[in-house]
Formats: sequence, C-alpha cells, structure tokens
Amino acid sequence: MYKGASKKLWSIFMVSPFLLCFLVFWVTPLLLGLWISLHNWNISVGNSGFVGLQNYKDILTPDSLYYELFITGLKNTMVFVLISVPPLVLISLGLALIIDKLPAKLKPVFRTIFFISYSISVTAVSAIFLWLFNANGGFINNVLMSSGVIGEPINWLGEQPYAWLSVLIATVWWTIGFNMMLFINALDEVDPSLYEAADLDGAGAWAKFRYVTYPQIRNVAIFIVITTVIASFNLYGQTKLITAGGPEQTTNTLIMNIQTSVFGMNQLGIGSAMAVLMGLIMMGITGAQYWFAYRKKD
Repeated sequence: MYKGASKKLWSIFMVSPFLLCFLVFWVTPLLLGLWISLHNWNISVGNSGFVGLQNYKDILTPDSLYYELFITGLKNTMVFVLISVPPLVLISLGLALIIDKLPAKLKPVFRTIFFISYSISVTAVSAIFLWLFNANGGFINNVLMSSGVIGEPINWLGEQPYAWLSVLIATVWWTIGFNMMLFINALDEVDPSLYEAADLDGAGAWAKFRYVTYPQIRNVAIFIVITTVIASFNLYGQTKLITAGGPEQTTNTLIMNIQTSVFGMNQLGIGSAMAVLMGLIMMGITGAQYWFAYRKKD
C-alpha cells in the first residue's frame, strides 16, 4: 500500500515541473490574453473598463482601421502559408529519402550539414539573406549579372514577387533540417523486409514509395504538415528583419500587425483580440487538416 502511494507521489513530483511550466507559460498567458481582449486597455492609460466583445466587433467591422490591419495581415500570412508549406514538406522529404539511401557512415554527416542551419538565430539568418539579396552589390545580383543572366540588378526585397521569394528561400534554408530529421527518423522505422518483398514483386522506385514507404510514414507526414502550417502562420522574424513588411506592406504578417496595434497604437485590448482570433483561425485550420487526413484514412 505504502509502496504504491510512494510511486504515485514520485510520479506526481516528476511531472510537476512540466505542469508548472505549462500553467505559467501557456495557460496563464492564454487566460490573461482572453481577459484583456474583453477590456478597453490602452498601454498609456491603462484599463478603462470591460467592453465585452466590442474589440472583436471593431476588428471585424469593414472599413475600420483595425479591420484593415487584421485582414491585410491575415491575407499576407495566408499567402506565405500557401507558398511555404509545400516546399518545406516536399524538399525535406526528398532530402530524407536521399540521405536514407546513403552508406551508414555518411548519414550522420549529411544529417548534421542540413540540420545545423536550424540552430542559427533568425537575426543571423536575416543578416545572411539581406547580404545575399541586397539590390546594390548583393551576392545573388553580382553572380547573375556577371554570368549574363540579367542585365540590371533585381530589387529582391523591394518588389513583388521577389520579396516573398526571398523570404521563402530564407525560411526553407533555415528550417528545412527540422522536418528532414523527422522524416529520417520515420524512414528508419520502416521494416526493410517490406522493401525486399517489393523487390521480389518487381516494384519500381515510385511503386515502393507509394505502397511501402508512404503508408509507413503517413502519420509522421501528417504531423509535419500540421506543424509546418502552424509555424508558417507564426511568420514574424524573417519579414520583420529581411523585408520590414515591404514592399507597400505586402509582407506585413498578422503577428506584425498585432504588434503594431499594441506597441504602435497602444491598443492592448485590440491586439489581444486579434491574437485570440488568430489562435481560433489556426485551431480551425489545424482541426480541418486533422479531420481530413484521418477521415480519408478511414
């Protein structure tokens, strides 16, 4: 009896630090953000009282300033999600498949090569790509002009679609290693005997991927797609530091506009309401992805 109770107490003790961190750094900010979103809270003046859903109404009322901020940021964010998720998933899968076929001694080397960029801060990554894509003397323009591909410099960061392309390339280079590692770990779990059976049946490379590899890594692939959508929805550092939201605010993301409403306009209540709406949209998209993936599986 005492031994069982002791084990239970020890289990609670071991889990308690994680529960405490969860409560302090996730639940508390969430509840506080919800509470603030229901108040007329100006950073300079303070809390002017409970307003209910008025902040949400102001954000969702067409022709209002907050509506323009929210919708513009949401549209720009959705553009990035649509253009970034496919390459972030497919390129990482392709790299994982290539590395999986390498000799055992070479696998750790290439895993490290492709994963190391993920450990670099967004500030350093942005500095690298600002230099690469600089319109005046940037490395990319110098190479393209010296090789005769272009006759005059391209304004990579000041014109569309080049601005989004620059942010996309920077993001893929920076984060591709994380998804790749997840795919590699999933591929390591595939039973080699399945490939042997496929070889005996005369299956080609595509047939083996379609009928052997993909079904075995499907759950991991779904997880990667969902987490990549969430990560792309939270785009902030790259557009803030590389394009500064330009040209003409076309790379101003939703998080950047939330920051503007809070620190530029001092409207903490409005900013919190925008953040809550963003969270609800992300939950809806994630739930739809999960439902579609597993409904199709069933």
